[in-house]
Amino acid sequence: MSQSKKQLAHLFDATQCIGCSACIVACAQTNYPEMVERENEGWNWLAANIRKVTLERAKRPVQILVQCQQCENAPCIDTCPFGANYRDPETGQVKTDASRCVGCNYCIASCPYDVRWSHPDSGLPMKCMGDGCEKLIAEGRDPACVSACPVQARMFGDIKDPKSAISERLRTSKTETLLPHKGTKPNFFVVVQK
Repeated sequence: MSQSKKQLAHLFDATQCIGCSACIVACAQTNYPEMVERENEGWNWLAANIRKVTLERAKRPVQILVQCQQCENAPCIDTCPFGANYRDPETGQVKTDASRCVGCNYCIASCPYDVRWSHPDSGLPMKCMGDGCEKLIAEGRDPACVSACPVQARMFGDIKDPKSAISERLRTSKTETLLPHKGTKPNFFVVVQK
């Protein structure tokens, strides 16, 4: 686990999600209000930090929503030639220092989860957490995607705290991480079975 004081992580419950996209809309409105009427051209979707992916499973395809995995071994940190990507020592989250970023987008290319995108106005890479959600977290609130979910299919919290709601959920649910063979050690957990 990372050496940060906390490790903030997301949990997505694929068994509860109804595919309404409320989390995606909330992300777009909260983090990129200037982009609400525009698309993230790379994804042909709303300019948000969440995108839909279909996993081919043995019994049936499963649609999940993915975003930055907040990897412990984050390729985006390793590939940035300017040190603009880093791990926050307080929260364990992967962040980008815009003042050091030149917009080369190596971090976008190196992300095996395809969850970073380039803002069409600034040319800088975007990812979860956006500025709007960072403010919510600083106020002790949940990110926009978690608050907006009408069926509580999302959770967010400190997995280093064994008493946190997300830690409890991880102990009691069958979860998976995405692309474990990549060795990134993601901090985004998908509930696949209750």
